Amino acid sequence: MTRKQKRLSIIAGLGLVLAIAAGLILMALRDQIVFFYSPSEIAEKGVAPGEAIRLGGLVADGSWMQDGETNTFVVTDGATEMTAHYVGILPDLFREGQGVVAEGSIRPDGTFEATNVLAKHDENYLPREVADTLRDQGVWQGGE
Repeated sequence: MTRKQKRLSIIAGLGLVLAIAAGLILMALRDQIVFFYSPSEIAEKGVAPGEAIRLGGLVADGSWMQDGETNTFVVTDGATEMTAHYVGILPDLFREGQGVVAEGSIRPDGTFEATNVLAKHDENYLPREVADTLRDQGVWQGGE
């Protein structure tokens, strides 16, 4: 075997090892690559209580209740609703009927315990993932 052939076989071997490593990493992260889950997706996938996830959708009209820093609101995607609880100060732009993404986990009782709440930054913005999900379900007809 010549030097050139040895070099090519080593490069090919390293390329194969890197491809296998990348495949294993992507398989391990396949459920974590999603930016958020809608309430319907959480119900379908059967997300385990305590698992850290992001919940995205619209804040249902008339669902936001505030008692000091304790906030309770319903996130909906039009088909399914999920009650969320958050202790802290909500973003200034948080309101009913608007898009929201909440980070946290599912409680054993099936409600969502949020540790962080993200709201849209102006009247023209809705996270692309939230807009696509809501548009696919026929709930939101907004522009691109």
